[in-house]
Amino acid sequence: MDKKANYKRYINAKVLIYLVLGLGSILMIFPFIWMLITSVKTIAETTRIPPTFWPDDIKNTAAYRSVTNSLPFFKLYLNTILMIIFRIICALVFSSTAAYALAKLNFRGKTLFFTIIITQLMLPSQIFIIPQFKMISQMGMTNTVFAMVFPGIVSAFGTFFLRQAYMGIPDDIMEAARIDGCNEFQIFYKITMPLTKTAMSALAVFTALIAYSDLMWPLIVNTNLNKLTLSAGLSTLRGQYVTNYPVLMAGSVLAMLPMIVLYLIFQKQFVEGIALTGTKA
Repeated sequence: MDKKANYKRYINAKVLIYLVLGLGSILMIFPFIWMLITSVKTIAETTRIPPTFWPDDIKNTAAYRSVTNSLPFFKLYLNTILMIIFRIICALVFSSTAAYALAKLNFRGKTLFFTIIITQLMLPSQIFIIPQFKMISQMGMTNTVFAMVFPGIVSAFGTFFLRQAYMGIPDDIMEAARIDGCNEFQIFYKITMPLTKTAMSALAVFTALIAYSDLMWPLIVNTNLNKLTLSAGLSTLRGQYVTNYPVLMAGSVLAMLPMIVLYLIFQKQFVEGIALTGTKA
């Protein structure tokens, strides 16, 4: 009887857990469902009182035709992809080398440099906009892909994140490599980098998400619509007095596609990256 009672309590607890998780999933995904449904509504349906959930014509694609005609989506996709690729490359190259030096090398001022990096993490990124824009403007690089990549050339978060990964590598492995005749670059490239492949993949995903959602900086350094990114281009769909919500939601659906594809491909690295941020090296 005790086994049956315990098994019944176990099943009831499982059902309750899955019920709570299911309701939470529905709550989290509801805004995306609302966005999809709104994108096929008419303006009258979006402003109707009381509001209606389901559109009269689910096959209405007028908003999608309007947004593709008003925005150069191919250029926006290309600009966004280029910015993400270059930011990922810069973050992995510079953050990994700096993190290795801070984690495994001994040099004067090491603690000071790491303190500066931690301090930068605690400061809001908006305070760097004015000096960064002045630097880009003086170089004459506004309205270029380099201007969009510039704030992400060095990542304080990436340096801290990879440093924690390098700290978890035993020093005995590196000492054995030195005995075998490896120099520091060979140890870094052939030993430590392969051991931190998961952390670097997670950093690449995080960098892509941060670059994709960056709205303010592309609008500041670019005045040409063809030079904007997806998030910045969508902001131009919002009117000063009246906003066409079906068109705005249709643009948001089209802009979501790259991130959905990226998550489906790298969801394992994304989940592992979330797990890594919660562990102590």
